[in-house]
Amino acid sequence: MIYQFFYDTPLGKAVIAEEDGEIVYLNFSEDYLTDAVLGETATLRKCAEELEAYFAGEGTVFTGPVAFRGTAFQNCVWRAMMEVPYGKTASYGEIAKAIGNPKAARAVGMANNRNDISILIPSHRIIGANGSLVGYGGRLDRKQYLLNLESGKALGRYAKI
Repeated sequence: MIYQFFYDTPLGKAVIAEEDGEIVYLNFSEDYLTDAVLGETATLRKCAEELEAYFAGEGTVFTGPVAFRGTAFQNCVWRAMMEVPYGKTASYGEIAKAIGNPKAARAVGMANNRNDISILIPSHRIIGANGSLVGYGGRLDRKQYLLNLESGKALGRYAKI
């Protein structure tokens, strides 16, 4: 059974979902899983606590397991994205090279777009080859906020979105 619960964050309301102790969904929109039961579990609470620490600038890693629910290619891309360290970025081309398919930058972008587990699978750390903030389904202002948070820059107007 899939459980989901809603939490307030600086990026707005987050919905986090888990199944069998693994996070399957984390999004910052009004979207939610229609096939999930509303209820807070220990896994969801732990993820929310780690998110709170992350937004407070005190947490840099997430320890809970995530469930990859995509194609073999998407799963490979998402695992590579999880290797990009806190406070760093990588381009779509660099991720394509990391997975052994250097010509797949566009396909990496499509896999990035299909990421249902925001922040834990850090698609916000993946940028264009020229350093531009492209291709983030969670809104570019949120991506900028997350990159600023991780780089330790003053957030200014991004203190809360």
